[in-house]
Amino acid sequence: MRNTPETLPPDLQEALEALAENLLHTEPIVLYHQAQTRLEADRHAYDLLKRLSAAQADLRTRQARDAVTQADVDQVRTLQRQAQSNRIIMDYAEAQQAANAYLPPVNQEISLLLGVDFATLARSTSC
Repeated sequence: MRNTPETLPPDLQEALEALAENLLHTEPIVLYHQAQTRLEADRHAYDLLKRLSAAQADLRTRQARDAVTQADVDQVRTLQRQAQSNRIIMDYAEAQQAANAYLPPVNQEISLLLGVDFATLARSTSC
């Protein structure tokens, strides 16, 4: 039988909740959430990032079909330059990178304490 959040021993459930709460209050995660809030509040920056993401996805699709045009590449490059010159987007990207860099050592420490690869275990039991 696989443990689910409803069937975890209460002390383990409490420890997991405390860990999650503590992680939410670490500087890299707090700064990430603040940057994300600023990005979402700035309609221009948010829309630009959405357009860039969509253009990149479209370019990857076209590459897979060997149907990329110079106009496709130029469009993505233009959007990339605009995004790179937008301070809100760059602050968000930097905060996201810092948060992503913060978590692997945490996973490694948990893995050492548990004697299992925690990140892989957590990923395989997530929705």
